[in-house]
Amino acid sequence: MNASLSPSNSPRVRRRGSTRRPRAGSHLPPFTQESHDAALYAIRHYLKGRTSYDTFPVSFRLIVLDSKLEVKKALQCLLLNGVVSAPLWNSEKSCFAGMFTVSDIIHLIQYYYKCSSYDAAAADVETFRLESLRDIERTLGVDPPPLLREHPSASLYDASKRLIQTHARRLPLLDNDTETGHEVIVSILTQYRLLKFVSINCGKEIQQLHLPLRKLGIGTYVNPPSIPPNGEKPEDYNPFHPIATATMDTPVFDVVHMFSERGISAVPIVDSEGIVVNLYETVDVITLVRLGAYQSLDLTISEALNQRSPDFPGVVICTASDSLGTLMQLIKKRRVHRLVVVEGEEEERKGGKKGRLLGIITLSDVLRYLIGEVSIGESQPESAVHTALATPAPEPAPSEPAPEPAPEPDAPPPAEEIAKAPPTEDSPPPPTEETPEEKPAEGEAAPAPEPEG
Repeated sequence: MNASLSPSNSPRVRRRGSTRRPRAGSHLPPFTQESHDAALYAIRHYLKGRTSYDTFPVSFRLIVLDSKLEVKKALQCLLLNGVVSAPLWNSEKSCFAGMFTVSDIIHLIQYYYKCSSYDAAAADVETFRLESLRDIERTLGVDPPPLLREHPSASLYDASKRLIQTHARRLPLLDNDTETGHEVIVSILTQYRLLKFVSINCGKEIQQLHLPLRKLGIGTYVNPPSIPPNGEKPEDYNPFHPIATATMDTPVFDVVHMFSERGISAVPIVDSEGIVVNLYETVDVITLVRLGAYQSLDLTISEALNQRSPDFPGVVICTASDSLGTLMQLIKKRRVHRLVVVEGEEEERKGGKKGRLLGIITLSDVLRYLIGEVSIGESQPESAVHTALATPAPEPAPSEPAPEPAPEPDAPPPAEEIAKAPPTEDSPPPPTEETPEEKPAEGEAAPAPEPEG
């Protein structure tokens, strides 16, 4: 029998009325200043029981440059391996000879700009050797970088203090060959790797770091000087003091001078209203030097950005009200070396402008807060230890794990654009000229590519 259903003869389906169940109460402890301090102490306690060895990935390779290698070849090596620094090896003495970093390139540029010419630079860079970089520093009156080193078995807490005390972004890890007694470069411990190790292995404690970044004093914030009573601003008045900024019309070399003079690795680019529109980094200068485009330093930032690699990850931003825990979650998932703090909805309600530059946070700022002063954490009450360490400390996970846990649903990363993961780490092959990691890695590159600061 054929039958068709129509609105009039369709069978009615009775639906049971929905009953809303009461929402279960949260079992998470309330966020308080005490829980924040206890979590901070627990992280420091954890680092005291771990060594630099624990941060090594399961597999990695180390790029070491011979000090007699030409600068141009060294630059090509860094760019091809996606790193911005590498340890140097003195093959004549069979010993560690320091680090080759972006700062050396900045000094090289200033040397030729002040003491020579672009034509001479283009010619000399073909034969200029890494071992001569210290001569340039003496000519410019720049203090040579200290030959920092640490043993891989040293505690992460001590290694962190060493980074803080010396204002370094990376720490070479050296051991000695038991047969020859010669030094062996094992790896490079960077600020990023150390903080990522913390974020992976101290997840419970990270969730307790809920206080706002500005309240904790993490980062540098805009604090413009007062305007004279006559209302006239001096010529060098900087509305974003003490942060160095530039505009799209600023010459590249002026920004290079800021890098060298202030010891910074990035300058926010702002428009006429102070809105952050981009970021110019020391890494952007490397490409110009490697290509011999010294005349490009006279270009404006706007023109130079047009030559930037299309895979530039973008500017990572946050607001002053974002929490330290949120920032650490971001470090766990993305390669981040600095965050530009901008005015958000809270500042906008007070008359500010959304997106206007408010501050800048570097990994040095984050590490300095987590580790604190040398004496911090030593006199914590026993109750704080029990509160923070109620759960046994987890075994360390490799710093470059395969899958990583998804972000907390109610703690999204404070970023609009995130950096890609650059190359990995490096293990210590014998130093050679051919095998020589921050925005990319720092002197290290690992199997899974991971793309100053």
